[in-house]
Amino acid sequence: MIVFRVLKESLRQAEQQLVSNKLRSFLTLLGITIGIFCVIAVLSAVDSLEDNLVESFEKLGNDVLYIDKNTWTEDPGTNYWKYMARPSPNLEDLKAIQRKSKLAQFASLSVFIPSSQIKTGRTYVEGAYFAGITEDYDRVIKMEFEDGRYFSSAEFQNGSDQIIVGNKLATGLFPRGDAVGKEVKAMGRKFTIVGVLKIEGASLINIMPVDEAAFFPYKTMRKMININSNSSWGTMLNVKAKRGEDLEEMKYELASIIRPVRGLKPRDEDNFAINQVTMLTSIIESVFKVLNIAGFVIGLFAMLVGAFGVANIMFVSVKERTPLIGIKMALGAKRYFILLEYLAEAVILCLVGGIAGLLMVWGILSLFSIILHFEMYISMTNILIGVILSIIIGIISGIVPALHASRMDPVEAIRK
Repeated sequence: MIVFRVLKESLRQAEQQLVSNKLRSFLTLLGITIGIFCVIAVLSAVDSLEDNLVESFEKLGNDVLYIDKNTWTEDPGTNYWKYMARPSPNLEDLKAIQRKSKLAQFASLSVFIPSSQIKTGRTYVEGAYFAGITEDYDRVIKMEFEDGRYFSSAEFQNGSDQIIVGNKLATGLFPRGDAVGKEVKAMGRKFTIVGVLKIEGASLINIMPVDEAAFFPYKTMRKMININSNSSWGTMLNVKAKRGEDLEEMKYELASIIRPVRGLKPRDEDNFAINQVTMLTSIIESVFKVLNIAGFVIGLFAMLVGAFGVANIMFVSVKERTPLIGIKMALGAKRYFILLEYLAEAVILCLVGGIAGLLMVWGILSLFSIILHFEMYISMTNILIGVILSIIIGIISGIVPALHASRMDPVEAIRK
């Protein structure tokens, strides 16, 4: 009952403080609001961006290994000529993996051509992303269709003039949404659209911009461009592990399969790189940890300023109500009752400022979600962090004024 009475009285007094001098209250709580806003806005923005990036990477598959010229953990420009001299993955590598690997479930080869034109009649789209893929590509990298189908085995074997297009590419060419079965022209050849993929939506990093892509059977792509081991096209082997198999173990197995195919001796360095998505996500996590710490430190400085403001308003509150404190003590109020009353009042004031800061964060992130076209959110964890920080700042800023009030002499307090 005492606790409820303390809270009720503290809430009433906090309301009086806010209402009696609105400008002073606003300026005092502004520091807390800005501090909570800085901390939670940075934490929420970083969480949203990190989730967006990780989701972009995870579309490539957590159980997939990618064999390429370059390693994903190093800037390609650092050893540019070293990587350029390496042979590109090819069909011989793919066939060897399909024939010999015991840990791989599916494997596919893909070749990419960026910034190409595709058109139908007088309508055309610049900067389309072309990809030639082998038969098991959709089993390694999931492809979801809005309309139409995947290539048949016969179309892969014969190198048929069929293509699958991304959603935005299909909309650009056929705004009415009737792309399947229509003819388009690309790289001097005519193709029939057999499938339209579901839209992937906006992403901070488009590792593989599927919405603007056109997929061809690998043999069809070979008819249009010269694909060899020394070509400059982006060629990659994609290998999906069997359920429950260890990726590290599969890396060693794949290396032992590819090295003999390429004629490498035991002491020769690998002329290929085996990459996985976790290489990228681990780098991202380390970067965002630093950003979280930086945002937290900046916010703490802002909250420190706010804490001094709340401490000041609490000292003023104690001074204004000194006779009332004396009367309460004279009527039997315990010192801890006075201490808790003013401490709770400081916490309530900080919670008001903190909630205002959280509402600002929610509003700003909602606005950015609309502008940037990808979701930014404030999680329950960050809301709890904001509330707990407000309570801690309230205790820190209110403890000295509350102790001062509880240690007053009742007679002297009434006289004042």
